[in-house]
Formats: sequence, C-alpha cells, structure tokens
Amino acid sequence: MTAAHPQDTQIRSLYAEFVDGWNRRSGAAVAAGFADDGDIIGFDGSHHRGRLSIAADLRQVFGSQQTPAYVAVVRSVRPIAAGVAMLTAHAGMIPAGETDLDPELNAVHTMIAVDEGRGRWRISLFQVTPAAWPSHPEAREALTEELRGLLIPQ
Repeated sequence: MTAAHPQDTQIRSLYAEFVDGWNRRSGAAVAAGFADDGDIIGFDGSHHRGRLSIAADLRQVFGSQQTPAYVAVVRSVRPIAAGVAMLTAHAGMIPAGETDLDPELNAVHTMIAVDEGRGRWRISLFQVTPAAWPSHPEAREALTEELRGLLIPQ
C-alpha cells in the first residue's frame, strides 16, 4: 500500500476548488488551480493546454452548453516523486435541470499536482475517464449509489 501524501489536505483542496469552479460554471475558477502549462483532458477526449487556454475554452463551453454538475469522492492522494502527487477520485454528474445522477456520466478523475515552490500546489494534468464499466454493471450501480449518498436533500 502506498503512503498518503504529506500535503494530502492541500492537494484535496486543489481538487475541491476544481470541482467547485466547474459546478459554478466558471472557466476562470477551474483554470485558477492549473500550472501555467497545465493540461485538461475531458470526458469526451477534448484536450486543453495551458491555464489561459483552459480558462478561455471552458468559458466558451460553459457559455454554450448546460454542463452537468459534479459530485465526487476522493479515493487517494499519493506521492509520485519529489514535489509531484497523484489524486484519484470517482465522480458522477447531475445533468442540468435534473436532480439525480446520470450513471452513464460516471467518471474517474486523475489529477497530477506539482509543487511550484513554497508549498504552492498546482494542477499539471487533469484527466476525466468515463467509468461506464459495461462488464461490471454492479460496480457502476454501487458507485452511483455511493455518490447519491453525497447529495444534499433538496
């Protein structure tokens, strides 16, 4: 078993800020946590490079689409090398105008964070991988139920 990262709290906060920015539909807020040369690879395979490009591209996405909101649970934060950590999380999405998760939108989030100095952590890579799990529908349903448990009753 790999040890937890010594800056676990900071790295989890960086991820929480990403999710919050996404859920507020703010390209600037999402991009704020990225390194200048950071990358984001979306659920659909889209690839955005650089913090400024990420902000501009997501501003356009949020302005033209009703993006679903994330509900997520962090699974691990672990060191990769000095000044580098990997966070993994499972996430579900609630489509705009809906109140429940769409299991077809479940995803695995992989975030590589780097320490830019003086404990300032930034996202170097954020990748969203679909978690459709067609061979394991019971696992997909279990994840969906777990994430539903995180929803605040309306």
